[in-house]
Amino acid sequence: MHLNRLSLTNFRNYTRLELSLPDRLLVLQGPNAQGKTNLLEAIHLLATGRSPRAVAERELINWLALESSLPYARLEADIGAGRDAQRLELVLELAANGGGNPIVRKQVRINGAPKRGLDLIGRLRVVLFLPEDVSLVSGAPSERRRYLDIMLCQISPVYCRALAAYNRAVMQRNSLLRRLRDEGGDPAQLDFWDEQLGESGSLIYNWRNNALRSLDDMAGLRHSELSGGERLHLMYLPGFDPDRPVTEPAMSTQAVKQARLADGQTPYQAISQAEVKQRMIERLHRLRRREIAAGSSLAGPHRDDVAFVVDEHDLRLYGSRGQQRTAALALKLAELRFMRDETGDSPLLLLDDVMSELDATRRHSLLDALEEVTQALVTTTDWGDFAPEMLRQARTMCVNGGRLNPAAPPGGEAPTDQPG
Repeated sequence: MHLNRLSLTNFRNYTRLELSLPDRLLVLQGPNAQGKTNLLEAIHLLATGRSPRAVAERELINWLALESSLPYARLEADIGAGRDAQRLELVLELAANGGGNPIVRKQVRINGAPKRGLDLIGRLRVVLFLPEDVSLVSGAPSERRRYLDIMLCQISPVYCRALAAYNRAVMQRNSLLRRLRDEGGDPAQLDFWDEQLGESGSLIYNWRNNALRSLDDMAGLRHSELSGGERLHLMYLPGFDPDRPVTEPAMSTQAVKQARLADGQTPYQAISQAEVKQRMIERLHRLRRREIAAGSSLAGPHRDDVAFVVDEHDLRLYGSRGQQRTAALALKLAELRFMRDETGDSPLLLLDDVMSELDATRRHSLLDALEEVTQALVTTTDWGDFAPEMLRQARTMCVNGGRLNPAAPPGGEAPTDQPG
């Protein structure tokens, strides 16, 4: 789904922006802290409903607007053409909640009609690559789960609904576990929530398992090209492993999967959703005493992780910064292909000043990926990160203080576009 127009009001350092986007490639150049990343963040927010950077949504509202009587930010995008044309709108409004601390209220509209936040996801699909994406390998398991969820929610509304249902069920079940621990009661009250976790959790497990099976193949090939022959394996480490449904494992999930790899086997097994659900409910029954004592759900997709393994070494623990960066790049390139294969459409590629972080081989591989997508937005501080031939085929603009203006790179032709 092509992004035709982007409009921002009071978003980050953009008080007002109207931007028409080209069909293929837009390269934005400018010093740091001028608004390049903010622009990509706005597009990602319209596509997924989530910011890749903000700790609190209040940060997204322009600081001058926060001092006004009606603090708000508005993001709007026109996507598609003909019968597929849609207008996406997201308004963030700071409002009092009665407790003294203002909250941010979200309003979503699609073609002018009020919608839920979930209805926004997947209409405009994006793949975002940031310099800090090395944390996908080195960071906490929650970052890897978040990455999988953002990708899969853009692909499948079914997955997105199951994820929302699962998260609600975990919260309700944890509340009940704490009540049983502190006040006592009949543990059979957990049966209903066990069923809920099994229903939505089994779907999440199968989607993540199947996605990582595909990404393992694609990222492995990309990593081999980038590293000169080293094979990367992505290992799904589920918080509930249906391979051992009842008895406690003698080996960790990762150790079992690495043993399979050493024997030339696949680290993934295909199990039906019904069977995963049944095994998950069995495991929850077995863990019931421990969970009541802990006041927390101890098994399920909310405890999933992904390992990045090269030559039987886990890059999460033993990889150098360069190895972790290469693995993250291979994963992002695989994500592009996976989303296109699953949906039949190429996602919008957003690259935020990543060229300067890469050597010549990795930079060349990433530039090749630009040929595989129908539309891309790339930011840089240095025009020299790109070949002159590529820049001549792109629309080029400079970003300065939340304003966009047409610009020609050194040695390029004079720009003809109107200011944004």
